[in-house]
Amino acid sequence: QLQLVQSGGGLVQPGDSLRLSCAASGFTLEWYAVGWFRQAPGKEREGISCISSTDGSIKYSDSVKGRFTASRDSAKNSVDLHMNDLKTEDTGIYYCAIVINQHPYHCSGYGTQAARAIQFGSWGQGSQVTVSS
Repeated sequence: QLQLVQSGGGLVQPGDSLRLSCAASGFTLEWYAVGWFRQAPGKEREGISCISSTDGSIKYSDSVKGRFTASRDSAKNSVDLHMNDLKTEDTGIYYCAIVINQHPYHCSGYGTQAARAIQFGSWGQGSQVTVSS
């Protein structure tokens, strides 16, 4: 079973930083492409980053490029999402996910987004991020 366990999140003020972590249980996460998605109330799920399992390249959505950084931590078998200069529009539930039906997988982006949710088959439980003054 490909289980992803998320940690991090919370309530912060605009301009603050936050880190989310996504740890794999029972498998080696670095073998898989890993995406980060977020969903704001009343909006569709948005792909904000995608780490390829081919060459380790990373795609970001236009909405977070330059502010968010995704990285692998092989020692912890996890992927982190470092979020800087947070804005109120970053509020939402954040999910990590992996591509399981194509291996290896190269993240090529999806319009202004980093990835398309339908291509990902195993998801973390979600982490609430609220940015408010």
